[in-house]
Amino acid sequence: MTKLNDLHDNPGARKDRVRVGRGIGSGIGKTAGRGMKGQKSREGVSIKGFEGGQMPLHMRIPKRGFNNIFRKDYAEINLGTLQAAIDAGKLDVSQVIDSAALLASKVLTHGRDGVRLLGKGALTAKVNLKVDGVSASAKAAVEAAGGSIELPAPKPAALTKDEAKAARAEARAAKAAG
Repeated sequence: MTKLNDLHDNPGARKDRVRVGRGIGSGIGKTAGRGMKGQKSREGVSIKGFEGGQMPLHMRIPKRGFNNIFRKDYAEINLGTLQAAIDAGKLDVSQVIDSAALLASKVLTHGRDGVRLLGKGALTAKVNLKVDGVSASAKAAVEAAGGSIELPAPKPAALTKDEAKAARAEARAAKAAG
């Protein structure tokens, strides 16, 4: 049985750091393992990916896919997490539960571009939710429990080319008349 005054690490568990540049007897003295001369032997080297003026590999290879900079980044919450917060008394089911209520109760840590409700877990409480997105299974589960979901109004659809052309012509006619 070990005693508190006999506690120690296993042999080799803690290794002393190598102190370079401490004389030829250390084995890592003089050039300190950096070779000789040049930019790479000195501190502050920043030539990663530089190929001597040749086009670097990361710029030569083709890029794939598409990165949408306007993509919405929703904070996601599952039904099970929502039910656990209600059971713990963090959320009041008599009030409308929206992103502000979820942030205030610390169920979510950040709002991002809104809240999206997902269907993992079970929901037994009757809740009124105001969220920015909902999966089909989550919507069915909330409505089965007797609750309701309010979503933001959809944006109007973009005009087709013909509709836009007609609208411009109508605006020109109105400007000429008035």
